[in-house]
Amino acid sequence: MRSERVRLTLDGAPLVVPKGTSVAAAILSTGIGRFRDSVGGEPRGPLCAMGTCFECTVTVDGRPYVRSCLVECVDGMEVATHERAP
Repeated sequence: MRSERVRLTLDGAPLVVPKGTSVAAAILSTGIGRFRDSVGGEPRGPLCAMGTCFECTVTVDGRPYVRSCLVECVDGMEVATHERAP
């Protein structure tokens, strides 16, 4: 069982997750399933969970289009889904 935790911000709200958690898993743990919208307006979220589909992109520390399934959460990270992305 993991005891170390990391603190990040998700859409402006604080979130604490176990060290080693991917950004995608952290977002999903909050109940959010809509990470972004497609060009046609359909909701998108993790599909492949290995970085090939690009459906789970979010903004991380101001950098848009980050594949959240490939990035590990770190202390102080700021993550924005489509709701808060610039």
